[in-house]
Amino acid sequence: MQKKLINKLKQIKLIILDVDGVLTDGKIIIGSDGTEYKNFNVRDGTAVTLGHYAGLKFSIISGRYSKVIAIRAKEIKIKYVYQNVHKKIKPYEILKKKLKLKDKEICYIGDEIIDLPVIKKCGFTAAPFDCAEELKKEVDYICKNKGGDGCVREVVNLIIKAKGIWNKTLFKYLHYEK
Repeated sequence: MQKKLINKLKQIKLIILDVDGVLTDGKIIIGSDGTEYKNFNVRDGTAVTLGHYAGLKFSIISGRYSKVIAIRAKEIKIKYVYQNVHKKIKPYEILKKKLKLKDKEICYIGDEIIDLPVIKKCGFTAAPFDCAEELKKEVDYICKNKGGDGCVREVVNLIIKAKGIWNKTLFKYLHYEK
């Protein structure tokens, strides 16, 4: 991995995630009663847990509203959740101020053009392999994995390893230490 990329990764303290197309494959299943269903990958949930053990914070900023998002966020202990947001830069700026962070300390993983304004501000940006073409030339890193298929795990692993705390984090995770 390039030294410049490693230096960017080392500075990350917050990872902001889009949902549809990042934490999921982007497909939305709606039952006949109007209930919405989404598929989440367990590897991405494990990545968030590993990130917590590594001292990283997480947020979700989604362009859509779904009860399922709130349930999944609570399950994997993502504290900062913003839904039905069409101008994602607003919650980004709120989070940055609330957590007293600089742009260079924030990672964003997005897959669609709605994510571009935030992508242009963050210190490190990534997109799933199957992201919109418009993002491919804008992000720092294109994942090998598709959205909903481990792209979050891929990025979290990169960050933890770049910080040089992979073994320590893995030990904490495997031994359930806080």
